[in-house]
Amino acid sequence: MSSAIPVEALIGWMLLLTFKHIIADFVLQTAWMAHGKDQKHGWALPLLVHCLVHLAVALPLILIVAPKFWFVAFIDFVIHITIDRAKGFVSANFGVDLAHPWFWTLIGVDQALHHLTGFGLSIFMAAN
Repeated sequence: MSSAIPVEALIGWMLLLTFKHIIADFVLQTAWMAHGKDQKHGWALPLLVHCLVHLAVALPLILIVAPKFWFVAFIDFVIHITIDRAKGFVSANFGVDLAHPWFWTLIGVDQALHHLTGFGLSIFMAAN
């Protein structure tokens, strides 16, 4: 991996992965997924479906732009499911709901981690 990263490629990948994130995390996420993945019990299926949506959006976009990076969609899936499970665990076990003072902090940390994931994956793809 080179220490010099083409800025245009980095920006392009960041835009693509941010677009993917907006579509999969907000446009295509249902209330069943959003609420279900944060429950104490029965969280696995809504979480899996939500993260499969991320995979289903990321994979074709990456295949269109640079098929050699097909595996990055699966890396994103694994990281996304890990971050969202951690958020769900905290929500369920500490009662972090809309009325809780940590609610927006938890949402912010979750989103920051997803964007840092996109940044890291973008650096990898732009450098290779």
